[in-house]
Amino acid sequence: MLWATLRDALPAEPADVLDVGGGTGGLAVRVAELGHRVTVVDPSPDALAMLARRADERGVAERVHGVLGDLADLGGVEQVDAVLCHGVLEVVTDPVAALTALAGCLRPDGVLSLVVAQRYAAVLARAMAGHLVQARELLDPATPPAAAPRGRRFTHEELRTLLGGAGLDVVSVHGVRVFADLVPGALLDLEPGASQALVDLEQAAAVRPELFPLATQLHVVARGGRP
Repeated sequence: MLWATLRDALPAEPADVLDVGGGTGGLAVRVAELGHRVTVVDPSPDALAMLARRADERGVAERVHGVLGDLADLGGVEQVDAVLCHGVLEVVTDPVAALTALAGCLRPDGVLSLVVAQRYAAVLARAMAGHLVQARELLDPATPPAAAPRGRRFTHEELRTLLGGAGLDVVSVHGVRVFADLVPGALLDLEPGASQALVDLEQAAAVRPELFPLATQLHVVARGGRP
C-alpha cells in the first residue's frame, strides 16, 4: 500500500528525487527503476556502500547517487521534484526545523512523502504488554526521543499542524499496519485465506481517518516548495 501510494504521487516523467535517510536503498532503487534520478542522503557509510551495490545489481547505478550526511546537511542540496523522508522525523531534535528544511528542498509544487511512527499505536502496544508506565509517558506529545526506544511519535493532527507550519499542504494520509500488528500470527498460519483477508482489510482501513490511531505508522503525501 505504501509503495503504491508513493508511486502514484511521484511525477509521471523522470524527475529528481531526494531520499533522506534512505539507507541501503530499498526504496530508492525501486524509485530509480521508474526512471527517476535519486539522491540518497544517509549518515551510514556502510548503508551507502550497500546502496551502491544494490543499484548496480538492479541496473540503475547511473540514476542513484549516495551522499554521506543527514538532515543538517541539506543546505547544499539542489532543489528536487520529490523528497522521501521515511522513519527519520522521529529521531530529529527539532521536527519543525526538519520539515522546514525538507520543504526548502522542493521545487514549486514538489512532493514530500513522509512516514512516521504513530503515537497511539505505541501506547496501545505498551499497555497490552503490561508496560503501563511507558504507555502513560508516551501519551504526552512532549516525550523526547531519548525517552522512547524508537524515538518520538506523532498523531495525525500533529502532523497536519507541523506540515502546515512548514508551508506544505497535505494531499493524502494513509495508515500503515492498522491491524497487522494486532492479529495473532498463529491465526494467519492456521486459518485458510486469513493472510489475504488481512491484506484486503489493511487496504480498506488505510484511508479511514477514524482508524489512524491504530496504525503503527502514518504515510503522508504533501505538496509545497518555494520558487
